[in-house]
Amino acid sequence: MQLIVGLGNPGTQYEETRHNIGFKVIDQLVKNSQANDVSKNSFFGELYKSKQRLFLKPTTFMNLSGKSLQAVKNFYKIDLENITVIHDDIDLPFSALRFKKGGGHGGHNGLRSIDAMIGNEYNRVRMGVGKPVHKSQVADYVLHDFSDQEMKILPAWINHTVEAIEQLQHKTLDEVKSRYSLKSFQG
Repeated sequence: MQLIVGLGNPGTQYEETRHNIGFKVIDQLVKNSQANDVSKNSFFGELYKSKQRLFLKPTTFMNLSGKSLQAVKNFYKIDLENITVIHDDIDLPFSALRFKKGGGHGGHNGLRSIDAMIGNEYNRVRMGVGKPVHKSQVADYVLHDFSDQEMKILPAWINHTVEAIEQLQHKTLDEVKSRYSLKSFQG
């Protein structure tokens, strides 16, 4: 069983924010796979299942994402190597895409929560959202909507990311990394 987790915040006010890019990818994966809703209150999130894959959108807010992931991981007895977390990354330029296994949280509160609850040796899909001019503006920046220009690129970039995640069913992380990593999305 594979568990694919997209990070974000619940609520309509956050739908188009940079912090919710993980939710957007999960929404597309669920749509493409026609996954069924298997959510339970004890999962602290929206959970969908299609064959041997689970798609999770934690509804705990970003800072407590690990609570939801741990509940689903334990219920379905999923090993860390079968968990992939999709998240925004301010250390990458907008529309960059990177893949890695393990590592630090880089100040990302969602990853910090997950690392504290289950450890850090899971796969990561890092989606670059750029960074603000001043470090003190990070929280406002990631909780702000994508710009009109960014919104034009978003659908194709999300589809590219979805295709990469689909390939993780059949290929290694290194194979996916070499084929799908992006410095920025060029269409």
